[in-house]
Amino acid sequence: MIAFVSGPVATLAPDSAVVEVGGIGITVQCTPNTLSGLRMGRPAKLATSLVVREDSLTLYGFTDDDERQVFELLQTASGVGPRLAQAMLAVHSPDTLRRAVATGDEKALIAVPGIGRKGAQKLLLELKDRLGEPVGAPAVGTPVTHGWRDQLHAALIGLGYATREAEEAVTAVAPQAEAAGSPPQVGQLLKAALQTLNRAR
Repeated sequence: MIAFVSGPVATLAPDSAVVEVGGIGITVQCTPNTLSGLRMGRPAKLATSLVVREDSLTLYGFTDDDERQVFELLQTASGVGPRLAQAMLAVHSPDTLRRAVATGDEKALIAVPGIGRKGAQKLLLELKDRLGEPVGAPAVGTPVTHGWRDQLHAALIGLGYATREAEEAVTAVAPQAEAAGSPPQVGQLLKAALQTLNRAR
């Protein structure tokens, strides 16, 4: 079990980072929110969870131990693998997920790509006694809904784009985010923003 990785950030991509540990570059799969806090060449410490498959070893990285713990608890529900668990954390913070499960908020789970109404109902039942109570203060509104611009902007700056380029890309994908009608998935917006930046170059 690799509990965490610590070292300078060697490279950043839309869904992962490479952290140099003892002269070895380790690829860590991360949510856009986690990536937005990383900077090329700067030291970073990420809590990690190693997912072992017959044909692969995948390391997932998180801002803190709480996020990592929720990622692992989500996978105890039937039908939830690491990618869906990570998608849930890309859309909602650990406390928002705890609050959604505690209050039976189907809409919050349906906002995650890959989860439909029946799936949300099933997850609410299975996770009810597993995630525990929210540990932070009650959220006002939906953080991702109001904060996607800041998260996306920070992620683009972290990937090495200039402030002006990041601002233009955020503006370019704003219609897509607003058309979603539910908390937008920052990961999808980041991919769309990168496409507009590549076209502009």
